[in-house]
Amino acid sequence: MTGHENYLVRKISTFVDLSVHELKYLSDLQSSPIRVKKGREIVHEGQAGQSAYIIHEGWACSFKLLPDGGRQIITFPIPGDCVGLRSILLRTSDHSFSALTDSLVSRIQAARMKDLFNELPRLGAAILWAASRDEAMVVEHLVSIGRRNAMERTAHFLLELNDRLQLVGLASNHSFACPLNQYVLADALGLSTIHVNRVLRLLRERGLVTLKNQMVVIQDMAGMKALAGYVNRDDDEQIEQ
Repeated sequence: MTGHENYLVRKISTFVDLSVHELKYLSDLQSSPIRVKKGREIVHEGQAGQSAYIIHEGWACSFKLLPDGGRQIITFPIPGDCVGLRSILLRTSDHSFSALTDSLVSRIQAARMKDLFNELPRLGAAILWAASRDEAMVVEHLVSIGRRNAMERTAHFLLELNDRLQLVGLASNHSFACPLNQYVLADALGLSTIHVNRVLRLLRERGLVTLKNQMVVIQDMAGMKALAGYVNRDDDEQIEQ
């Protein structure tokens, strides 16, 4: 992967200054990416023999299917994310993972990830640091589903996406490309598509945010944060050098 494509390096570098050796190790780890078509399931719940995946291009979704056929989307992995770290420590995967758009990913065998933590513990800690940041947003998503109203949870979700994409240089001036349609948003937010449509209209009418032609534009950042009770976690200290 070339430097401008290596979103994982960009993401980790916000937490720790990587050495030349660490950068080379990460480059080698991502040296054989594979193309994944939109809609393809990469890992299914209950699957054994797990690997971790690094997202280079495109969006994915992690989800669980209910017995009645319903789907709850847990999170949307984006470029720079490392997916499945927890699964390599478990006997089977506890959720499914599929490509939401045409994507480019690297598959990392569990043994290789364990070697990384043994050989380069500082790099391993940096990866866990970034993964922990993502997990913190999953916790906030759980709070949204359980306790925030529809407007608050939608605003919080869009702010989360903005911060995550900003971290890897894929959002600017409070705007970003977003391939999520209202059906996918409904599965993520625990709402009906009709309710999602109504909430997005209300947010637009209040001059807070617009979602049109797969672009999100946050027009009033302060207003969005006040509505959602949003706290930016990017002020955390870096890993000790």
